[in-house]
Formats: sequence, C-alpha cells, structure tokens
Amino acid sequence: MATSMQFLSDNTAPVHPLVWEAMRAADTFDAPYDGDALSQQLDAAFSQLFGRECSALWVATGTAANCLALASMVEPHGGVICHEEAHIEMDECGAPGFYLHGAKLLLTPGDGAKLTPEAIKTVLAGITRGVHQVPAQAISLTQASEYGASYTPQELIAIGDVAQNAGLGLHMDGARFANAAAYLGCSPAQAAGPVDTLSFGCVKNGALGAEAIVFFDPEKAELARWRRKRAGHLQSKGRFLAAQILALLTDNLWLENARLANASALLIAEGAQERLLHPVQANEVFCRVHAGERAVLRDAGFAFYDWDDASIRLVTSWATDPSHARALGEAIAAL
Repeated sequence: MATSMQFLSDNTAPVHPLVWEAMRAADTFDAPYDGDALSQQLDAAFSQLFGRECSALWVATGTAANCLALASMVEPHGGVICHEEAHIEMDECGAPGFYLHGAKLLLTPGDGAKLTPEAIKTVLAGITRGVHQVPAQAISLTQASEYGASYTPQELIAIGDVAQNAGLGLHMDGARFANAAAYLGCSPAQAAGPVDTLSFGCVKNGALGAEAIVFFDPEKAELARWRRKRAGHLQSKGRFLAAQILALLTDNLWLENARLANASALLIAEGAQERLLHPVQANEVFCRVHAGERAVLRDAGFAFYDWDDASIRLVTSWATDPSHARALGEAIAAL
C-alpha cells in the first residue's frame, strides 16, 4: 500500500508543508481551548473569504462538523432532508441521530447524488399528519456531491428558495467544497450559496486533523459552542487546529490545492472517456471497470476502492503526481 499509486481517497495524501509550518509556529505558549490568538482569528478570516459576517468553529473531523452544524438547527423530533447517498446517511455510522438526539434523516434520490428543488418538495408534500410524523427542519446537501458533482450557484439559489419558503435551515457538507469552488470558477460565496451553515473541509485538502464549521448566522455559533464541548470536541490545544485552517486560507492555498487535485482527476478522465459514469466536476472519477480489469490495474500498482458491482472510485489530491494520474488514465484506456 505504501508504495502503490494512491487513488483510494484524498485522505491518503500527506499534510501540506505550509500546514506543518503553521503548526510548528503555533507550538508555543498560548491560551487553552479556543481562547488562543489563532482561534480568535477564524471569524475574521472566514468573514473576509465569504464577504459577509460569519463565525467559525474548529473541530477535528468532518462527521463532527456536519452533525454539530445540523444540531444547531434541528430538534430531536425533527428531520433533515438529504440525498439517499449523502455522507451523513451512508458513512457516519448513525452519528447524526446520536448528535441530534434522535432526529431523522429524510432521504430522497437524485442524479449524481444531488438534491433538486422538486425532490425536496416531494418529501415535504408527504409530511401531512401533523404530530404523527417527523417534521422537516433542515436540508443538507453536499458540495461537491458523493459522485463528484458540483452544484452551480443557480442550483443553490433554487434550493435556498425552497428552504426559505418552507422555513428550513440549509446546511452544506463541504468536505470537498474547495474542489467544487475550483471547478465552478466562482467566488466562495457563490459556491456556498444561501446556506446557513457550511462544513468547510480541510483534512482532504492538505490539513492534518481540522475542519471548520462556518455559521453565516453568528448567533447559531453560540449554541454550537456548548454542543461542541458536550460532544468532546473542544480540544485543549485548539491553536493547532486553528493554525491548520488559517494556513489553508492564507493566499488561497485551499483553492490552489483543490485546483491541483481537480487537474489530476481530469487527466484520468481523459483516458477513461466512455467508461465514465459521472461528469468529472471535482476530484473524484467513477469508472465502469469489471473485476478482472480491476485486478490488472491493481497489479500495475494503482490503489482504489471498488464502488459497486460495475464501477470503481478514483480520488485525486493536491499531492497526486500528475504522471501517476496520466498513467492511470492510459492504463484504463488500454483495458
């Protein structure tokens, strides 16, 4: 595994050198928890990035970021509308129900693992029995989606209109938000759209162990501070998490890293062509490759996940060697 060409996940990538430098610079005396100088800079840094006032909290994992964000807007008897293949449904071991004290995920299908206004309205239309049913209180979408699809600013506005009209909170799982923003070529604010909370992904984009929850309503952050402590995520040396996040925000390193990852994904896509199952709009490539062909690729030194009976998932990162990505695309073309 250590010597293979890694396309399992962007989590396999090393920590960016500038992030290590920032953590080393933070390795000095300062206030504990989130009272340190670096943690105190997060609100201003994200407010500048998105061009509006916001508050940001660090946590160690994307699961905690998603669940604590949702817990700020959903009550234990409420529900969260999300795609049936959303990370919060498929890959978080029931954590939303744990953090939200029993709140339910209300699932809906959609091409490319994306929500649509129509799908959301269908879920809402089925909630008609008052206290006997779980009421929807929030929508959670993923940017970029679990199949690497990016929501355009126009799509986000349309979903935001549905959320506003129905009185629902709007959360964005942005584990690969940077990759979506890089693909779209728009401002961070446009890539986030009218969401209330954003889980701003860092670990997949060069950090060691830090994610940010961005609250576009700063008052919501106050409730989340209590929930973060109760959930065991108020780390005593928070300056090291803040240092990672600020390092990625400095000089738009977060965006440059995402552009590198996306460029490598496109190199693979050039070779995969007719085998592609979804458009490549971030740093994930899904290909139709049968079992015997997978063995050929693995024997050639490529590491990746089997996704279902007929496909594989290939994920690039900021540290992916473009020559490896090109070689993988050529290997797929030669199957």
